[in-house]
Amino acid sequence: MIQTWLDAYYDIKPDAGDIGQRIAFGTSGHRGSSVKSTFNELHILAIAQAVADYRKQAGISGPLFLGKDTHALSAPAWESCLQVLVANGVDVRISKDDVVTATPLVSRAILQFNSDGPAAMADGVIITPSHNPPEDGGIKYNATDGGPADADVTGWVENKANEYLQNGCADVPRVTLDEARAKAVEYDFVGEYVSALATVVDLDAIRNSSLKLGADPLGGTSLPVWQKLAEDTALNISLVNETIDPEFAFMPPDHDGRIRMDCSSTAAMANLLKIRDQFDLAIGNDPDADRHGIVDAAGLMNPNHYLCVCVDYLLSHRPQWSESLKIGKTLVTSSMMDRVVADNSRDLYEVPVGFKWFVKGLHDGSLAFGGEESAGASFLTFDGKAWSTDKDGILLCLLAAEITAVTGLKPSEYYAQLTEKHGTPVYRRIDSPATREQKAAFKGLTAEQITDDTLAGSAITGIHTTAPGNGAGIGGIKVCTDDGWFAARPSGTEDIYKIYAESFKGEDHLQLLIEEAKALLGRVL
Repeated sequence: MIQTWLDAYYDIKPDAGDIGQRIAFGTSGHRGSSVKSTFNELHILAIAQAVADYRKQAGISGPLFLGKDTHALSAPAWESCLQVLVANGVDVRISKDDVVTATPLVSRAILQFNSDGPAAMADGVIITPSHNPPEDGGIKYNATDGGPADADVTGWVENKANEYLQNGCADVPRVTLDEARAKAVEYDFVGEYVSALATVVDLDAIRNSSLKLGADPLGGTSLPVWQKLAEDTALNISLVNETIDPEFAFMPPDHDGRIRMDCSSTAAMANLLKIRDQFDLAIGNDPDADRHGIVDAAGLMNPNHYLCVCVDYLLSHRPQWSESLKIGKTLVTSSMMDRVVADNSRDLYEVPVGFKWFVKGLHDGSLAFGGEESAGASFLTFDGKAWSTDKDGILLCLLAAEITAVTGLKPSEYYAQLTEKHGTPVYRRIDSPATREQKAAFKGLTAEQITDDTLAGSAITGIHTTAPGNGAGIGGIKVCTDDGWFAARPSGTEDIYKIYAESFKGEDHLQLLIEEAKALLGRVL
């Protein structure tokens, strides 16, 4: 299969006149499949040239940190990107010894370089489709703040790249791969990242705890990081799987039968779950290591639950953090977070779906923590400075070890204590069919269209089409009561809309809430 994907990468020429084959930046860059004419060499040449053009017009003249993950298409796409960037005179920094590079390591490298305010600022590109199936490819651009570029930037890059795609990249310069590699400068992403970890997580507490940790990189870029950390024998980290296979043949199928390296999925994490009794904590990451999976004796933690544990712990174990710092969550993250933040007398910062909304706050130090329900988060260093402005799954795994070392509680036990104090929510996400017209109607929804006073027997306390934290449009709607809520937004790729719902009154109430949410949406769409 790999050869088929690689041949298609080079041989298939996408039709720029077909909107489905054009370059499209979503919340995590452009993704696609070579065999479906959505991730081919011409796509990457065009995007690389557009990034070079954007840097020039934005006055970005420092190094560009270029990373890649372990998907089959990542290596050829990385080579194509490097050839174009070097041909444009970009100072490209590549991983020492051609080691694969995790997303948070690229973010960290950008922040480190720019920390002293150099005249020539750095940025980065990561070749990764994250946890997507093995046949997929992806590319994303991280700006000078180290985080995913905002919509204005990616929109500019997307439009410019599609112009190049339109003429078959005839105007895109490139040098030979040998010349590109010779002119690129090697950078020790892993060494620099690991050497700085003590500024953000209490490694000494882990060393002194005698905890036994098992790490599964799921065949991804966290492997060299965990290998480096495991050299410190006091950390007591065992690598349970050191296989790198672009087909990810060792992975059990996900819930739908497809191979998907989603460390928040019990199906995808089945191999680690089988051996969890061998460790005090078992931890995993997706291929670009921006997501985390936390396993203890109770099983794989729900990401919503673990994020709440993280926030409650951090707010009581980071005394140098200013009390004015806010906690960031997406609007579909559990409301348990709201209760935890309020109980710690801090302010919540609720934003639309997408980690990009946390970048500014993490970068300027006004957000202590930013997390989303899909198992992605980052937080500040002990002294309140930015650690990474992209999701860092490795960091969140190490934090689980710190929490257990310091409190004596496994993450699931810590969460159980939170539920005793704040209640036990039940949460679900479901997909419902939607026509194109219905999906389009979501954009025009207003609070005034919702005339209901109650939802699932409780008074409606809030109706939102913009996020309370930053006022940005959520692309849908969220309706809240004191003991539950639902949010709905259309899919960007399928003819469905997604309903997220949560109840603090139990499973029956959650089901009623979902049914009434569907009926309500049926009346206004």
